[in-house]
Amino acid sequence: MKSLSVESHGSTPLPQPLTQLLAATTESLPEQANALARARAFAEPLLASETLDTGENILAHADAVAAILKTIGGSEAMQAASYLVYACDHLNKPQEVIAKAFGDNFAALAIETTKLVRVQRQARQAQVANARASTAIPMAQTVAAQTESVRKMLLAFSRDLRVVMLRLASRLQTLRFFAASKRPVPAGLAREAQQVFAPLANRLGIWEIKWEMEDLAFRFLEPDTYRQVARLLDEKRSEREVHVEQLRARLEAELTAQGMEAKVQGRPKHIYSIVKKMRGKSLNFDQVYDIRALRIVVATVPDCYAALSWVHSEFSPITDEFDDYIARPKANGYQSLHTVVRDRSGQPIEIQIRTQAMHDHAEHGVAAHWAYKEAGVKGYSGVSASGVYDAKIAVLRQLLAWERDLSGAQEHAGVFDDRIYVLTPEAAIVELPQGATAVDFAYSVHTTLGHRCRGARVDGAMVPLNTPLKNGQTVEVTVVKEGGPSRDWLNAELGYLVSHRAKAKVRAWFNALAVGETVAKGREAVEKLMQRLGKTAVKLEDLASQLGFNSADGLFEVVGKDEFSLRNIETVLRPPEPVQTDEDYLPLKKPRSTANSAKGGVLVVGVDSLMTQLAKCCKPAPPDAICGFVTRGKGVSVHRTDCSNLREMVAKNGERVIEVEWGQPQSAGASVYPVDVAVEAADRQGLLRDISEVFAKEKMNVIGVQTQSMKGTAWMTFTVEVSDSGRLAKVLGIVAELNGVRAARRR
Repeated sequence: MKSLSVESHGSTPLPQPLTQLLAATTESLPEQANALARARAFAEPLLASETLDTGENILAHADAVAAILKTIGGSEAMQAASYLVYACDHLNKPQEVIAKAFGDNFAALAIETTKLVRVQRQARQAQVANARASTAIPMAQTVAAQTESVRKMLLAFSRDLRVVMLRLASRLQTLRFFAASKRPVPAGLAREAQQVFAPLANRLGIWEIKWEMEDLAFRFLEPDTYRQVARLLDEKRSEREVHVEQLRARLEAELTAQGMEAKVQGRPKHIYSIVKKMRGKSLNFDQVYDIRALRIVVATVPDCYAALSWVHSEFSPITDEFDDYIARPKANGYQSLHTVVRDRSGQPIEIQIRTQAMHDHAEHGVAAHWAYKEAGVKGYSGVSASGVYDAKIAVLRQLLAWERDLSGAQEHAGVFDDRIYVLTPEAAIVELPQGATAVDFAYSVHTTLGHRCRGARVDGAMVPLNTPLKNGQTVEVTVVKEGGPSRDWLNAELGYLVSHRAKAKVRAWFNALAVGETVAKGREAVEKLMQRLGKTAVKLEDLASQLGFNSADGLFEVVGKDEFSLRNIETVLRPPEPVQTDEDYLPLKKPRSTANSAKGGVLVVGVDSLMTQLAKCCKPAPPDAICGFVTRGKGVSVHRTDCSNLREMVAKNGERVIEVEWGQPQSAGASVYPVDVAVEAADRQGLLRDISEVFAKEKMNVIGVQTQSMKGTAWMTFTVEVSDSGRLAKVLGIVAELNGVRAARRR
């Protein structure tokens, strides 16, 4: 198995995002005289005989982390912090001790980084233990969940970019330790490095850490594939680097001699990068032409094509491997010339040619290398952007690349200020809004847990329920067997709830409680009425259906709210009157005499003392135009002249029609007539009550109601008693003006 080392990049300068990152961390962590030496001396007696859970000596690990930070340009202050981080676990009061010796900035950084290390380790161990205990959860699913958990925790703590740099350096050193000691590597640790830490380093522009971490993680996760690809490479890594550097120097010198201002950079591939490309594009090893690659950066676009012409004249181009992304930019704006040529020994080498502006855009702008390879339209090697967490990292990356006036780490505050991440006692990570409390936490885990929450422990200590939580804390709530939330939780001034979801759950509980009380009140009133009428055998669901309700509870609710009169129910429970049929009608002889007074205020012209009844189909009332139809055994049925039933009967038996007219009632106001009114409206709470109030104010008695609601529209039929149908039109005009009413008319 080949040893790994960081690839050389010739004269490649630090990428701009990394330069800004280092500047930000330096200014936010003030330099102190001999800080590095003092920090090591401070930590040495605490760490010299201690080991990490990986088996590595802690002081040796801290030395290596400081060296990695120095390699990528980290300040002495950052290097010093690496020792203080590991000293925290061995101090009784680390915050106070470190702050006194090195200042508050160093203390805060050490505490935050230690906290992140601790919760990630705890979460990883708990997830693996849970997977082993439960055969129902596949190991791959557990690993994926743990990877996402680590990603969340990194995001939560990455408001302080110094923490991220320390964690990247630490994880790289851990991988180096396992490689050197040949100890078995936990799969979860290597997978985190490959899927979380390496992409993060890439997006921050820390290429050296990214490349080495990817190769090491791949070596541990797929040793057989790693060895196979290593054997396929026909030369050792160092020989490849020498070959690429020789080509780089030759190209730069000869292009300069041609009068071009050109910078040439080497881009040798790593084993993981080669495998990723082979898998992503379904290539064989001999089809990967950019195992060796160079990038030429020139001043202008014409220089790009001039350099391409010279390269093709000096080397043998592979025709099918040429792409002109300057003339045809990629969808994300990326521009460059790509060509593959063979050198004098016949080895393929990829060459990219671009201007400095194109290079800056590709490396640091929205078309950064990671963007189109990791989150393209179809993804690269099956990898696509992973939702909101990658989106937040992308925002961080863009801030580092674009904010030229960045002056310190405080500039980054606010990127992740809206979320925190805490742990359950089983080390599951729970995402909450900033300022969330233990009650928010309980509702996030389960609604019932939130309702019954009565106390909380944070990191083992009892705290009030309205205590704001912080990143990385372990939260445990105590509950009662039965019960619900307190109304105090909805008081914003008391600070029990921050989460909109939790507030909605509490409101829903109290709303349901109020509805339950209203339904119980309505049920009691309806059941008492049924007992009084001797109708206890009637099924409540059937009664509700007759009245136009979907369920008995729906009826009870409106009765409990006093929005539905019990008189309406009483009307439905009365025995129905017999309905007339065609068999009831018989021919009648020609009338012989003139008008005579009849019961009900109706005069039948031409017949003496003939019984009359008002038709139920059209419910006529004075001063409606009316017509009589003679029935068998029941006298004359009086209809409105516009009644559709009357028209049908006249068409069949026109000889049965008889003239009728309204007579004078025996006393003023003594006669009332039932009429049906149809109302169509947008369904809303209180609609039935509002319409009923109009009839009550106009002194029209409602003796029956039927309602039906579908898709937000309510259809209602009211039976009201009137003495004069002409006045009804005015009342219907008032009803039509009510909120949501679309139409109100007589049936």
